[in-house]
Amino acid sequence: MLHSVETTYLNIVREVVEYAVANNVTGASQLRRLFYRKYRLEYPGLHSHLVIQAIKQASAVAKSFIKRKRKGLVNKPYPEVKTVSIRFDETIWSYDQFISSVAPVRLELSLPGGRRVVWLRLHKRFWQYWWRVLTGEAELASTLMIKRRLNKWYAVFVFEIKPREEEPKSIIAFDINENTVAVGRIDLPSTVDKVASWNRQHVTPELYTIRTDFGRLAKRYERIRNAIIERLKPGFALPSGNYVNVTSTREFRKRVKRLREGG
Repeated sequence: MLHSVETTYLNIVREVVEYAVANNVTGASQLRRLFYRKYRLEYPGLHSHLVIQAIKQASAVAKSFIKRKRKGLVNKPYPEVKTVSIRFDETIWSYDQFISSVAPVRLELSLPGGRRVVWLRLHKRFWQYWWRVLTGEAELASTLMIKRRLNKWYAVFVFEIKPREEEPKSIIAFDINENTVAVGRIDLPSTVDKVASWNRQHVTPELYTIRTDFGRLAKRYERIRNAIIERLKPGFALPSGNYVNVTSTREFRKRVKRLREGG
């Protein structure tokens, strides 16, 4: 049953992506107005929300491909969508049995022919996050993803962790220079407690100095980077005499990746 849904879902994504790239129409709402009725008539057994999710996924793929194409990072006319993850929103799956069940846990999915029960063997990491849901520290996202890898089906749950709110205990001040970083720390409880008696031992911040030599490293990196740009410039000259932005080309990234520019 999941194989049949995956095949239909993948066909929808591929067709919508091809149309979106060819006509430069990438808005999810626009594509939904164009294709929703067509696929509802073509696949009457497929749940309507699966059609909507497939169109949304195609919209995201088309946007990413067009963005990369404008930067000259792709050479193909259309993206090749080989695999997809089937996305079920809150209306077509349920997990009511989680609280009262022990692994394996069962889900209910809306598939062709009605609601189907699917049993899962949950990973131990799942229980760590599910305990946070029970204690109120996290929430389970409304969308469930089902994907296949080597003929095994996986359910991917997304948890939204709530940030912990705590009162500040200290104030940290930084002074960043080329080759050194100065750090000052003031402990708030002890400072507030002792400020009335004016005890300078608690009012004066703790000072640290960290030597980095980052200025020398940055200058050396700049020289290497400029040398790579000058070496590649002749291959990207325009008829007007100007040059293409070498830093956005594939050849530049291949040479710079060993320098760990992102880091």
